This record gives sequence, structure tokens and C-alpha cells, in this order.
Amino acid sequence: MSTVSAPTITAQAVSEVEREVWRLCRTLAAKLQFHGWHHVSFVRDKAVDFARRNGADVALVEVAALVHDVNYMVRKNSLPVDGRRLRLSILADAGVPDAVAVRVDVVVEEAEMRTRHRHISLEAQALSDADTLFKALPVTPVVLAPRYLEENGITLRELAHKIVGEQQAKQDEGYYFYDPEAAATYSRWATANLELWQCIVESLNDPTVDRLLADVS
Repeated sequence: MSTVSAPTITAQAVSEVEREVWRLCRTLAAKLQFHGWHHVSFVRDKAVDFARRNGADVALVEVAALVHDVNYMVRKNSLPVDGRRLRLSILADAGVPDAVAVRVDVVVEEAEMRTRHRHISLEAQALSDADTLFKALPVTPVVLAPRYLEENGITLRELAHKIVGEQQAKQDEGYYFYDPEAAATYSRWATANLELWQCIVESLNDPTVDRLLADVS
């Protein structure tokens, strides 16, 4: 008795998705100061590494990483769901089967920092760890956070509360990173990063700091 193979993502489809996301990132470069190609390519490369290590579907993870932040192409300060129509359109045009495209979209939603939990899929874990690492890099608050503020039209106070509110519980509960090697390698960076943002939250409660920021803005 013959069996029907589950639909897969071909190497050509991965290349087509990459080409289209790269084109959009170049076209919208002025709008995507934080979530541009530099972010997408970093997350893609790291997510593939993590997927190979944890046994996830590598091609699915790579494609999910490429399209995980297209919502910022649609609307600033948005959520993954806001990019669903564009995400599915990119995947369809690249020849990704509908059922697989839906799975990619689910993985993107699963990996979202705001709502992710301990028991997400292996594919979402690989994507989450890559995206989380980008957030935890020591250079991110120094070099890239101002770009995030500009891109999304939010204040430093809003960003600091967002980071601490969304990330601290994951760190405290032991699943900031899912991959044990990533946790061993990068948790010190994550701890320092969250300490910094917690200090920023505290400092912004001081009226003299508010006045200082007003004076230099």
C-alpha cells in the first residue's frame, strides 16, 4: 500500500522566499531601521543552526525566520498576526504548499516573545532562540534600540516596560532560551540586558531623569 508524503519546502522555494523578503527589506529600508535585512538574516542563520541541533524541520524554520517579522512591513509597532496576509502571500508566490504555509504561520505565532510558553514546538523553539538572541546581544541596546524607537514610534519608557514585561518572566522561569547550549552560552548576556532595562525603568521614575531626557531630545 502506497503512502502520500507530507508536503515539504523545496530548496527553490526557500530561495524564492529569501529573494522576496530581501527585496522588500531593501525597498522599505528607511522604514525598517530595526527589523530590516540585518535582523532577518541574523535570525535566519541562527535559527537554522538551532534547528539542526534540536531536530526541527530545518527548511520550515528557515522560511519561518525569513518571514517572521513581515508585520513591520505592514504596520509599525505591530504583532505577527498583522503580517499574516503578506506572509502567506510571499509563501504562496514561492510555491510553498498551503498546508505548509499555514504551519509556518503557526510557528511564527508560537515563537512570539509576548505569548510564547515553555512547550512550543521544536521549530518555534529554534526561531524563538534566534530572535531572542538578537534581543540579548550586548550591542542591541547600544546600537539598535534607538532604531527600534524610531521605527516603531514609541518612547524609551514604553520600550523599557515592553522588554521587562515580556521577557523577565521567561528568564525567571528558565525558558528564556530553549536550547541548553544557547542558554549556557548566552544567558549572561540576557541577564545583563534585562538588568539594564530594569534599571532604565527605575531611572525613568526619577523626575530629574525625565527633565534630562527632555533637555537632550
